[in-house]
Amino acid sequence: MLAVMLQMALMIAAGMLWQRLAPDHMSALAHRRALTDLVFYILLPALVLDILWQAPFDASTLSIALTALSRLTVAALCMWLTLQLLQRVMTVSRAQQGALMLAATFPNATYLGLPVTSEVLGDWTHEIVLKFDLFACTPVLLTLGMLMAQTYDQSEHKSHPVRELMRVPPLWALLLATVLNVGHIPQPVMISHALHTLAGGVVPLMLIALGMSIRWDTFKLKLIPLLLPVCVIGLLIAPLAAQHVAIALGLHGDQLTACILLAAMPTMVFGIVICERYRLDGALYAAAVFMSTLLSIGSLSLWFVILQP
Repeated sequence: MLAVMLQMALMIAAGMLWQRLAPDHMSALAHRRALTDLVFYILLPALVLDILWQAPFDASTLSIALTALSRLTVAALCMWLTLQLLQRVMTVSRAQQGALMLAATFPNATYLGLPVTSEVLGDWTHEIVLKFDLFACTPVLLTLGMLMAQTYDQSEHKSHPVRELMRVPPLWALLLATVLNVGHIPQPVMISHALHTLAGGVVPLMLIALGMSIRWDTFKLKLIPLLLPVCVIGLLIAPLAAQHVAIALGLHGDQLTACILLAAMPTMVFGIVICERYRLDGALYAAAVFMSTLLSIGSLSLWFVILQP
């Protein structure tokens, strides 16, 4: 597992290097947005259709979703309680509080979870990743997560959660895949090959995009008292709670391992966009992404060892 994480780190580092050395005919931000838009609007929906069109929707699907929800709930509650304690010993602005709540609650289940679980367990985990994310993490992020951000909002901008959900292509792909799956509509060979080819680009481009999104320059030693709780909660406490829930729901073996590895992923990158939209502390959030991703090299390796039978 450690070797796999180091391999992932090299690809992420390639993205960070590309952010610095990319041709200057367009800005580094434009390079990153072009790459992430390609993945978000074309490749990831193709992967969703490719996998979930024919995946079984059984009791384990509900178990996976409930495990993900338990991870989000425990992380949010622990971070909220931690903030109440931190405010007694130091000043934490509302913009910082909102950024820390988002950073602790939502794991990078797709952009990092998909390549990591695929590499250590096999491509069959794509189904687990998509169910974990699209049946729980993403809908919660774009509804309750948005409402959470609005409670700490430093701007006048307000958005309707349902409207935000309607703008997510992978969720539309999930809806279409569900209809085709439940309707027992066979997948034509030509479409299957096209979807599989497009889906093949998701993993490497996700890792490069992740590297391009990490802003290591935002990390400062004075932020450690704020960032450390995010890492402890997101990488250790919340996955531990998710493990107990998953076992109680009947998940076991490699399915259990995949779910807990996803629950133990570092802070998701997309939260930076939410921080910018609601004028939360984007630099602090970016620092949380950097620190949690760095520490996850060790913590995910530890989780993998613990979860082995």
